[in-house]
Amino acid sequence: MRRLRNRLAGAALSVLALTVTATGCGGSSEASSGTPAPSGAATAGQTVANRVEPLERRPVPRLPATVRSADGEEVTVEKAERVVPLSGSLSEIVFTLGLGDRVVARDVTATFAQAAGLPVVTRGHDVSAESVLSLRPDLVIAETTTGPAEAVDQIRAAGIPVLLVAAARGLDDVGTRIRAVAGALGVPAAGQELTRRSEQRIEAARKDVPHGEKPRVAFLYLRGSASVYLIGGADSGAGSLIEAAGAVDAGAASGLDKDFTAITSEALVKAAPDAILVMSKGLESVGGVDGLVKIPGVAQTPAGLDRRIVSVEDGVLLNYGPRTDQVLRSVVAQLYGEDGAR
Repeated sequence: MRRLRNRLAGAALSVLALTVTATGCGGSSEASSGTPAPSGAATAGQTVANRVEPLERRPVPRLPATVRSADGEEVTVEKAERVVPLSGSLSEIVFTLGLGDRVVARDVTATFAQAAGLPVVTRGHDVSAESVLSLRPDLVIAETTTGPAEAVDQIRAAGIPVLLVAAARGLDDVGTRIRAVAGALGVPAAGQELTRRSEQRIEAARKDVPHGEKPRVAFLYLRGSASVYLIGGADSGAGSLIEAAGAVDAGAASGLDKDFTAITSEALVKAAPDAILVMSKGLESVGGVDGLVKIPGVAQTPAGLDRRIVSVEDGVLLNYGPRTDQVLRSVVAQLYGEDGAR
């Protein structure tokens, strides 16, 4: 998620109770968490659990381990009793491997229940090197896009092993990221096991996607409080998920080859989405679906006319990790309706 935050020039991702809402394709009851749906939206039957599911057998780390960081550096981990993952996605992997009791801090995007009580070591979305170092970590795991770079350098200069993991771009990155984290923690076999479990669950979710004409789905990044209204293009990070749900990335298909472009009526008309994918906090920030359709151009799209909105919580939508199968099932349920109807 850090990659997305950097590209959006400081637009903040917010912590939100893990609920999934939709409109135009689901029921009308509130989400099971008890959080009211945004104005104009109804909730779908598929939700993303607010907890990670650790492997059944808790692995025992075998250290020291030497692994290669995504920046090309070799990192030797002598022990991993106090671990600080600096993104929600990386925290999710550590906890799902069964080593969550070793995590001593979290990034603001780690929103799942097991991490809720941990101290936050980011200011806004920037890492605080002082906060990290005060916790005396044995290992820090970060994304290649974690920043500021000076903070990461400061942690390394203090002699703390820092493993950088390549930022997630799509479904194909799930296993690679899991294995990278597991290797640094000294549990490579558990990494292979979790990779198999995650990939099998994603494949099972893909088999439930209805066949037929592919709907066009536009990914919109919204932050009403900051007047940020963007449409995702080929490099937004959402394309892989949209395609796995049996749909077409409307932004990319309309020729938007960058990550994000400011929303204009012309861009939306050209994209012509049948449905709109948003982060739930973003939907809330514009006043729910009623506010979304007031954004210039939205009401003129098939998605706006049908009020067909798919919404997933900010901290999990593009994690591409152990819960991605749940995200995919939620998107499919919202996009097609639980009966699979288009």
